[in-house]
Amino acid sequence: MSTKFIFITGGVLSSLGKGICAASLGRLLKSRGLKVTIQKFDPYINIDPGTMNPFQHGEVFVTDDGGETDLDLGHYERFIDESLSKYNNFTSGKIYGAVIEKERRGDFLGNTVQVIPHITDEIKSSIRKTITAKKSDVVLTEIGGTVGDIESLPFLEAIRQFKKDIGKENVLYIHVTYVPYLKTSDELKTKPTQHSVKELRSIGIQPDIIICRSEIKINESIKAKISLFCDIEKEAIINAIDAKHLYEIPLNLKEENLDEIVISKLRLKCDDAKLSSWVKLVKTINNLEDTVTIGIVGKYTNLKDAYLSIIESLYHGGYFFKSNVEIKWINSEIIDENTDMNAIFKDIDGILVPGGFGVRGINGKVNAIKHARENKIPFFGICLGMQCAVIEFCRDVLNLKDSNSSEFDLETKNPVIDIIPEQKNIGNLGGTMRLGKYPCRLIKNTKAFNAYGTKLISERHRHRYELNNDYIQALKNKGMIVSGIYDEKNLAEIVEIEGHPWFVGVQFHPEFKSRPDKPHPLFKSFIEAAIKNKQSKY
Repeated sequence: MSTKFIFITGGVLSSLGKGICAASLGRLLKSRGLKVTIQKFDPYINIDPGTMNPFQHGEVFVTDDGGETDLDLGHYERFIDESLSKYNNFTSGKIYGAVIEKERRGDFLGNTVQVIPHITDEIKSSIRKTITAKKSDVVLTEIGGTVGDIESLPFLEAIRQFKKDIGKENVLYIHVTYVPYLKTSDELKTKPTQHSVKELRSIGIQPDIIICRSEIKINESIKAKISLFCDIEKEAIINAIDAKHLYEIPLNLKEENLDEIVISKLRLKCDDAKLSSWVKLVKTINNLEDTVTIGIVGKYTNLKDAYLSIIESLYHGGYFFKSNVEIKWINSEIIDENTDMNAIFKDIDGILVPGGFGVRGINGKVNAIKHARENKIPFFGICLGMQCAVIEFCRDVLNLKDSNSSEFDLETKNPVIDIIPEQKNIGNLGGTMRLGKYPCRLIKNTKAFNAYGTKLISERHRHRYELNNDYIQALKNKGMIVSGIYDEKNLAEIVEIEGHPWFVGVQFHPEFKSRPDKPHPLFKSFIEAAIKNKQSKY
């Protein structure tokens, strides 16, 4: 069977959930025994989101092979349970950069370089790269932005051409739109969808399926109207009504027969859907028995997307124990030595300090970690959170008051966190950190080893600084041990405090590998400790 390609576009407005629709369809198709992968094309000029402000872009998702990608790839991985690669996310910056590099090499033999055919050819080549990276029966490609945006036009032209290149029987177009409900007149309005499809058709793309986002259910007469004006079968009008939570959406789209329509149109040969594990997951989510409260101490607390994978991973850990995870957001910039910590953390069962960059808000994180350590509150530090835990321990327990990271103070006499040697002379910031998957050896009889249940693991990284090995013995003498090591470079990957109910800091990003029906071992163990902490109060 030749590879089939599904292109997903969006209209009317942004943030419609194209990525979730793509991920949900991917899950449905995978449940039928098909090999599925998903990629994202982003129209912004940045090469990747690695140097972008989290307030603008949200979280940077990292793949096994070190790609810094859009956060939608996190949704893709969590839904289809497949590890993706740097070839699953391309930006305009990457596309144009590749074309310009070819022009400078002389690949175009002196011809004028134009959007058509050079940029569109590079986009089509990038679509095919996902198959080279991993053979799939179906490739779903989400086109970022909204139809009508000038930035998206080259991508839309490329996917229009792609159908002609490989044959119409191998390509399917899905358009996601919004059908607003006007409360004053008590009616759903189809005109925005009509205009969006008209815009798409004006550039030569006729959608095969329209997914209509709406607050309330779309009735058959509304579907008939969209069918008439958009020249599409009524059966191919899919209603994606607002769901209580993300993981219901695949089942909702299944009820609308989305996968059946896709299979029919692409003439795919596959099995019946096997969704029992997903149904069980959704049933669990809808019947959570208890609540555990986790405090996230960070500086991007006004934009939850900056910590999207962490949020989802905490939820996954809660699902395993049939507990709802309630998150309390704590801005690290408002915490100082005079803050009433008991007032801030009185209702919190566990404290998590996530990754980040820069000195802003660091003292607040350090003070929150001290509170967790001294009051035996389960603590989880991720990347910068782990580094702050080391800084706090050195200052308060080792009595090295000027302990710091050389990221924040180049003149500190005690750089307990220091730059990785190979990072010292790097000039360009983009794509140059320690990125992607690295192995880690766990020490037996530690919290980390007990959580994973194995001696050798691999996790994804995104950092330039590390625990300074010169301080490891002094830390160990006072009770902070290294429980995970990258042997090749002798780097400390995990630290723990002996005698504490649960105090673990990791240099890597475990949140990128958690799945809703298979929570990451460390998040599962952390949530379990937080539940025990809550129970001990009563």
